[in-house]
Order: sequence, then structure tokens, then C-alpha cells
Amino acid sequence: MKNSRVCPKCHSKDIILIEGKAGPYGSGNNIPAGLLLKNSVLVNRYVCCKCGFTEEWIDTDTNDLERLKEKYGK
Repeated sequence: MKNSRVCPKCHSKDIILIEGKAGPYGSGNNIPAGLLLKNSVLVNRYVCCKCGFTEEWIDTDTNDLERLKEKYGK
């Protein structure tokens, strides 16, 4: 859905993006990767407005995946 903008379940093109955010007390769509809120890895959601199917993606343009691997990979 991220790249094709088409739902893999129902083939709808009515897709919305809900960008990841990190709010107080761990709210938002994120993965903690350090002690501070600014160290959270943001997770973007793609939602099909026809069937409700969702996918979650981490932006690969940052070093977030590497930071997650360091923290959770072992």
C-alpha cells in the first residue's frame, strides 16, 4: 500500500496516510529507541478507507531501522 497506493486486500485506491508521531507518555504511533521522547522511531500507518486494512512502515531514509536493530535485535 505504501508504494502502490492500492489496498492488497480489496484493491481500493482510497488510501490515507497517518504519519507517525511521538507524544507525551508514549502516545502516538512510535517505537521507543532511547530514554527520551525525541529518540522514538516514528511509524507511519497506511489505512484503506474501504475495508479498514492497515499497514505500518518505518521511513527508510533515516537511520531508524539501524537504531531499532541495535536496541531490539539481540
